[in-house]
Amino acid sequence: MRMSAAMKLSEGAVDFIDDARLEGLLTGARPEDRQVDDVIAKSLAKSALTVEETALLLKADKAGQVERIFEAARELKRAVYGNRIVLFAPLYVGNRCVNDCRYCGFRRSNRAQVRRTLDEAQLRRQVEALERVGHKRLILVFGEHPKYDADFIARAVRTAYATRAGHDEIRRVNINAAPLDHEGYVTVKQAGIGTYQIFQETYHHETYARVHPAGTRKADYFYRLDGLSRAIEAGCDDVGIGALFGLGDWRFEALGLVSHALYLQSRHGCGPHTISFPRLQPACGVELDGAFRVSDYDFKRLIAILRLAVPYTGLILTARERPELRREVMAFGVSQIDAGSRIEIGGYTESGDAQRMEREQFSLGDVRPLDAVLRDLIEDGYVPSFCTACYRLGRTGEHFMEFAIPGFIKRFCTPNALSTLMEYLVDYAAPETRAAGEKVIAAELAAMEEGKLKQELTDRLQRIRETDDRDLYF
Repeated sequence: MRMSAAMKLSEGAVDFIDDARLEGLLTGARPEDRQVDDVIAKSLAKSALTVEETALLLKADKAGQVERIFEAARELKRAVYGNRIVLFAPLYVGNRCVNDCRYCGFRRSNRAQVRRTLDEAQLRRQVEALERVGHKRLILVFGEHPKYDADFIARAVRTAYATRAGHDEIRRVNINAAPLDHEGYVTVKQAGIGTYQIFQETYHHETYARVHPAGTRKADYFYRLDGLSRAIEAGCDDVGIGALFGLGDWRFEALGLVSHALYLQSRHGCGPHTISFPRLQPACGVELDGAFRVSDYDFKRLIAILRLAVPYTGLILTARERPELRREVMAFGVSQIDAGSRIEIGGYTESGDAQRMEREQFSLGDVRPLDAVLRDLIEDGYVPSFCTACYRLGRTGEHFMEFAIPGFIKRFCTPNALSTLMEYLVDYAAPETRAAGEKVIAAELAAMEEGKLKQELTDRLQRIRETDDRDLYF
């Protein structure tokens, strides 16, 4: 029998997920329109929702109610994040793994998987390939294996930052890796990481045990659940949470994510910087159970409800999804996407290899190059951004929330988005992408209030066009 939500675990960990309570919130009568509208109004006032309020929106499935949720998510996205979309790329460093997760192509029992770990020279080549097309933000991804300890992760981070030529450089390196102890987090923080991301995969205790066999590292639900609390205690003030949708009831997992965000806020004074919500996808050597497959319609509901539940938390939409669906749900509250992604080891220099499927963790739905994704964003009215200013100026963790909650962040984010977009247009863009991007920048400048900020931004954009000056952030 699992421990109660109030019972403390080893090393200060707390099991704050009460399955019976969350399941109970999802049963009972559907909400009335008035109840839905009251919750939406609270969210539009930029207040985080409770778990109970989030559950009410998850139970609201009448067409009119869902459409109001969609429209509120669009409105909140515009109010908090404007029309900016931050771009990044995943870089898989190694796929050795001691776990045997039922849903993952990297599982240790998958004999079809080609195991590989990039050495320093190979990692540099991958980073160079990403830099040459314009990427500035990476997330390094590691299997869970003793080889990939904190020192190994820290060396990979330093290598990524040190790999540069001319205008080509990585300015922020995030991490997706196994949970560490406090000392391990200190080590990776000292290497200059941005966000440390850990997916709980599923918050449902019984489901977690079913898909993570006993005897593996990942079988310890509580150690993983407490992983980001340890990270924050060790000084990693930017953390990211996530769940893999398709393992269980998608509504329960949504409540798990909101519960986790609220718990981090309550315990540490700052919630997660990002939330990820990938759907289960086919993978080599994996047999999928489709019983909990999340439909496109429910996936859209999920994104909109998460946006309303956590107004100031970034939402990451991955390239697992098809381009047409990504374009549709962008307006529901997504703030970050990956682009030009390859998830096989060595994929940025070895695309087309015959063994590619045997080196991937799962399959991708959007394999368009970065320039194509960026041009579509521009044509849809978004401002693509490669900004990393907040991290480097200390606007992270609690300090980020101090700026973001009052809405002041737009004073920094819009100018920085336009500056990094101009860098991309001048240094990397195809001619048609540059033409479209210049129009967007001109329109954004025209919409800005006259004053010192606008004049300084105008001057910086001109410097980027005409000189080698780069990285001019506010």
